[in-house]
Amino acid sequence: MIGRPSTLLLFVLCFFPAGGLGQLTPAQTRDFVRRSAQVQQTNWKHAPEFDFCETDKTKDGTRTSAVFMIEGSPYYRLVQLNGQDLPPAQESQEKARLAAARQKRARESQQEKAKRVAQYQKERQQDQQLLAQLTQAMRFTFVDSETAGAHSVYMFDATPRPSYDPPSMETQVLTGMKGRLWIEQSSAQWVKVEAQVVQPVSIAGFLARVEPGTRFGLEVSPVTPEIWLPHHYTMQSRARIVFLFNKVSQDDETYFHYVPNGKLTADACRSKNAEAQP
Repeated sequence: MIGRPSTLLLFVLCFFPAGGLGQLTPAQTRDFVRRSAQVQQTNWKHAPEFDFCETDKTKDGTRTSAVFMIEGSPYYRLVQLNGQDLPPAQESQEKARLAAARQKRARESQQEKAKRVAQYQKERQQDQQLLAQLTQAMRFTFVDSETAGAHSVYMFDATPRPSYDPPSMETQVLTGMKGRLWIEQSSAQWVKVEAQVVQPVSIAGFLARVEPGTRFGLEVSPVTPEIWLPHHYTMQSRARIVFLFNKVSQDDETYFHYVPNGKLTADACRSKNAEAQP
């Protein structure tokens, strides 16, 4: 779920003019990718200021939820199954659960709230660290300039940097990955990221290993002129747990209709989801 991705680190570097460079030198590539990482840090900081709708695709169908930020952490309110409105009884239950969650969080002690928010922030920090390490873990090579949808982008290939020393268990996976990154030329916003594991990587104290075949994709789009947030996230993971059995999982999540906190409604998620249906 979001928060993810999506969706980052802080660097301050010079700007490149849109379309001004047909090809980037290695030094320009390094600086431009680092500049883009600064932009992603800004996006990451502002993401909790928005409520949004999310559709998760599973082997059993789709689930669409309204995601409300309530008292410092998100709450998922189911609004549709397989693109269809909930039966009246289930819809009433979901309304009641949301109201109860709001009341419960409003009445929490400071310690209870701090514990709940800390767990949410821990997950955000883990995601942030993984993406923050990307420019240190990878060597980026300019590939081409092209158009992606309405955006003029630079395309870069990313391969593991042999000298990279992961600072945490979560960032170990970067040592076995390669990927491709599309960055808008004028704003340095990430438009699309694709990555895959190309060699096994041991994590969790060598009790688990991420296997080749693990891959993910992230597409990002503007929420405001300055803030871009995830639009579509996919992941297929393969892992061997304690080297005894394999675990395969898949995620396919679409995020839409970002609005400032307090302005989202379940009806809006239904309406926007219907508009997106083919």
